[in-house]
Amino acid sequence: MVRVVGIDPGTKSFDFCGLDDGKVFLEKTIPSTEIADNPHVVIDILKSAGKLDLIVGPSGYGLPLTHISKIGDKEHFQLILVKPGDLKIGVLVGLRKLVKMMADEGMNVYFIPGVIHLGTVPEHRKVNKIDLGTADKLCCATLGIYDQSKRLKIGYDQTSFIMVEIGFGYNAVMGVEHGKIVDGIGGTVAGPAFLSQGKMDGELAYLLDSFSKGLLFEGGASTITGDPTVTPEKLGKQHNDSEQYKVAWNALIEGVERDFAAMKVVVREPREILISGRLSRVPEIYKEVTKRLSKYGEIREVQGFAKNVKEAAQGAALIADGLAGGQYKKLVDTMELRKASGTVLDHIHLSALDEMKRKYGMK
Repeated sequence: MVRVVGIDPGTKSFDFCGLDDGKVFLEKTIPSTEIADNPHVVIDILKSAGKLDLIVGPSGYGLPLTHISKIGDKEHFQLILVKPGDLKIGVLVGLRKLVKMMADEGMNVYFIPGVIHLGTVPEHRKVNKIDLGTADKLCCATLGIYDQSKRLKIGYDQTSFIMVEIGFGYNAVMGVEHGKIVDGIGGTVAGPAFLSQGKMDGELAYLLDSFSKGLLFEGGASTITGDPTVTPEKLGKQHNDSEQYKVAWNALIEGVERDFAAMKVVVREPREILISGRLSRVPEIYKEVTKRLSKYGEIREVQGFAKNVKEAAQGAALIADGLAGGQYKKLVDTMELRKASGTVLDHIHLSALDEMKRKYGMK
């Protein structure tokens, strides 16, 4: 019997999911802004959970499976990818403080890979990429494997799907074959999300010259509307009310379909199309996305096993259980998470980043 907790450090909220011998004992959601102001609230939640065998921590862009005792400045950088002097985003500052707090408390925390670290993704799909899917997106795919395996009564190694994750900050699309992630289109590479602009035109990047991390959190549908009060629900209900709302809506929805279609090049005959994420729970968005994707195959909404926390937290809890030797060990083994390796910059073939690679001990 193992008792574990998985943490999802979302843009909108931090979610905590606990499993005790595979059964849910903890579901907790805290606004990310609250944790940015007071990261100690996470420590309080984890302590109140009782004796834990293992915690999957907030892993950002990910690391090869790494214990918290091994986290130093280089690993901190790889988790959040923020250049010195640019730590202005509260949740990123809070994350760094939180990691130190958990280490000081002697908690048995592991940080897990992002998609870029997986050996199951061929090298040519990683070329000049960093964001094939952050660690929380990998957790969403983990829940997808669990969900399909349970629902269809098949082995983890028989699962096959394309997952469309429509989040509050970022979208992502991941391809799974034989229970392994084989490719991903991460949030900063995908089309426009609700907050983020997603993929950036190279000419725009050139004109911007140098920009802060904060730019990666804007330019999406919420910005396009020009309405500072807009929410995903409001966009869903009022997407035909003005020209800017129409543009924002079409950019968001068409972007999802474009990214899905690109993944069909890799996973040509998925068993299903799985949909998850904060925005998938907005009825109008879910209806339109499923309408557009239904011509490609059968669509299912990921059900998961918990009612009150996001998919990524549930996936993180499954991984925590598997790493601790619990009933989901085979799931972790099938995904080959323990074999993850390298750094997020290993596949960049641009001399402009050579100095940064040397500074942070990357290839």
